[in-house]
Amino acid sequence: MKNFIYLLAAFFVVAACTIEKTDYESETNTLVPDNKEFKEVFSIAKATYKISVEALQGHLYQGYNEVRLKVYQADSNQLVEGVKVRLLPVLTTSKGDRESCPNLYELVYDKQGQYYSGYSVFTKMSKEGTWELSIQLEVQNQKIEMTQVILVEEQLNKNLNMTSFIGQDQEEYTIALVAPIQPKVAENTLVAGIFKLNKTAETLEKAYEVVDGYTLYLDPRMPEPSMGNHSSPNNRDLTQKEDGFYYGVVNYTMTGNWTLNFILQNKQGRILKGTKVPLDFTPGIAGVKSELHIDILF
Repeated sequence: MKNFIYLLAAFFVVAACTIEKTDYESETNTLVPDNKEFKEVFSIAKATYKISVEALQGHLYQGYNEVRLKVYQADSNQLVEGVKVRLLPVLTTSKGDRESCPNLYELVYDKQGQYYSGYSVFTKMSKEGTWELSIQLEVQNQKIEMTQVILVEEQLNKNLNMTSFIGQDQEEYTIALVAPIQPKVAENTLVAGIFKLNKTAETLEKAYEVVDGYTLYLDPRMPEPSMGNHSSPNNRDLTQKEDGFYYGVVNYTMTGNWTLNFILQNKQGRILKGTKVPLDFTPGIAGVKSELHIDILF
């Protein structure tokens, strides 16, 4: 009789997982199209040059955004190389305060793609103030500056979520997910940016800095009651590479709701944020999360 009850309970758990999995796949296909095309967000002209700013699908979102900028001769529409390009996002709040966000200030030229590449991690949406992109070009000993108001929208792709928090050292940190944009049921390379607010910065372009030599410990779980907060094998913690971003591996064994539980440790070995998650399998109970976590859906 006991064996029958155990088998029946297991059947209901599997059935619940299957039903939720199907629902999640349907929602993911609606919100996260498998499209990595860069489109123009806006273009602006000044002096003899036209500048086109591009992002994925032509939109800017709260969180990490890869930004590409192309410089053209306005009269001939020819692409221009050898330009020093600086990009600075500035938010003016309803109180009139001005602030920036984690951002690559000096863009890097991609010769093959013929564009200048950078990124911006917008910490707030446009409903919390007015975002502007300040662009500065240095070309042929000439400085050209221009500003464009932009729209920063809510991030619907939870695989690119972000979080901001105060660490045990009383510093303000931001962790933004960079990749994968659309995970697969497999071992995925997980990429994140980790930034710290520079409280002593005298200019907005230095408002945030990339933290170096930290470790971001990873424990992915499925927190839904029907999933019992189970994890997966072969995950790897995130460590920094030469480009400044942090790389690890997350193994998604099925589609659905996942929580990336983190513990952030600085290069001196001090835990700045995050708590261990219990190892217990808890079917029927919502899973415990680390105090530092990011929720995922794919």
